[in-house]
Amino acid sequence: MKARKIILLLGFFAFINAHGQESFDTIIRNGRIIDGSGNPWYEADVGIVGERITSIGNLSAASASTDINATGLVVAPGFIDPHTHAIRGIFDVPTAESALLQGVTTLTEGNDGSSPFPVDEHFAEIVEAQISPNWGIFVGQGTIRSRVIGSEDRAASAAELQRMQDMVAEAMQQGALGISTGLFYVPGSFTPTEEVIALSRVAAEYDGIYISHMREEAAQLIDSVNETIRISEAAQIPVQMTHHKVIGVENWGASVESLRLVDEARARGTDITMDQYPYTASQTGITALIPQWAQEGGRDRLLERIESPETRQSVKNEVVDKILYDRGGGDPKNVFISRNTWDRSMEGKNLAELTVERGMEPSPENAAEVVFEILQGGGATAVYHAIGPEDVDRIMQHPATAIGSDGPLSVFGDGAPHPRQYGTFARVLGHYVRERGVITLEQAVRKMSSQTARRLGIHDRGLLTEGYYADVAVFDADEIIDKATFENPHQYAEGMKFVLVNGQVVVENGSHTGRRPGKIIYGPGYVGD
Repeated sequence: MKARKIILLLGFFAFINAHGQESFDTIIRNGRIIDGSGNPWYEADVGIVGERITSIGNLSAASASTDINATGLVVAPGFIDPHTHAIRGIFDVPTAESALLQGVTTLTEGNDGSSPFPVDEHFAEIVEAQISPNWGIFVGQGTIRSRVIGSEDRAASAAELQRMQDMVAEAMQQGALGISTGLFYVPGSFTPTEEVIALSRVAAEYDGIYISHMREEAAQLIDSVNETIRISEAAQIPVQMTHHKVIGVENWGASVESLRLVDEARARGTDITMDQYPYTASQTGITALIPQWAQEGGRDRLLERIESPETRQSVKNEVVDKILYDRGGGDPKNVFISRNTWDRSMEGKNLAELTVERGMEPSPENAAEVVFEILQGGGATAVYHAIGPEDVDRIMQHPATAIGSDGPLSVFGDGAPHPRQYGTFARVLGHYVRERGVITLEQAVRKMSSQTARRLGIHDRGLLTEGYYADVAVFDADEIIDKATFENPHQYAEGMKFVLVNGQVVVENGSHTGRRPGKIIYGPGYVGD
């Protein structure tokens, strides 16, 4: 608190120069301030000293080492992405252009139950890499279970559960924001609900959150929402249903019921929120088409099952069902290979095309054979066009929904990735706000900044207010737009003019400056050195 008062005093008195004027390191002048609270915009200047915002108001008489003219531009808090897989890319591209050119100043890793461990060793690697954005992390339940139990489909013993609880406590003390699960993925899918509750209670002791890729987002979506609410209430932990969506044409519209359940839970005091990416396609491994029972025991056991005459047809039948009624969206042409390190020629092609290339009709049954070929070769990542567009709108409009990309950091030109890693935040501002009016600009900024900051327990970012870190996004509301498409994904967003991270300009006139001022964002349980 004393430090905060000192910072504010610097804001009020700044540094008085020889002419008696207030002096700042940076002033952003004449911008339309959208402060992240959801309140209407107003015109003002933003004064920055060091890493902090020290004054907001009329600073026309003040001087600064760096002047940014924001006339006609929106000045907003830097955006916080609550769900990324940015560990895939951050060490190759520590400048993180694909994120920063959207205005994203803070990234979080460790989602979907998978994370580095131990957390402190990972943080040391991030510090050594000297990255441009800020960086936080969740501890992955799947990672912990894998280390203790492996990929077996069984409940933990008492001793194993205790060991996993100790690992969660260790991660929280080292600065994790909370615990994540990927109950759709092995080994998370083999985890009983009570085990998740027991681990989440540990994270709750350190004021962390529970963020979950739920067990199912297709036919069993509602059951999965109910399970997530139960975990939150039983563990007494805030919960975020991450990348909330409805998969499979036959299930479209189910968000009406899922959001009703969320509203009912919130009304009785359950602290539940959501995040979302603004696309009608998902991206994950090709194993999303494989039944979870076939994945028990790991890759070698999976290959045995698809090569065995006794089990191959059973696995194939379920792959066909997933193509028809789940992530396949009813047609093999809806599944595109986005990354395949062992056969680059597959990247950018859909299962129907790959089936035809092999001299077969593009039926779901033949597409399943191509899936088996991909698994035998080494696996791949795929984009699945199967999300309901009306559900996207409905979920976005809900007041408890934040925005997150669910994407890695792009190495420009590498593979055929989902465009979300280049365009999520710009797409909301350009397509959903300006072009379609699904939500207002003020609502969008709030969903990208303060809403996520509060959810993650970050108390000095996410708002434009005196005393907060100077993470700032300056953009043209009439121009900002995503350019990345599924056909041509390697395109940076346009319209982001300036971005500051911890008071340093990392984007200037739409180009990255090369500066790398990012900091570690420690969770509330962090005990320090």
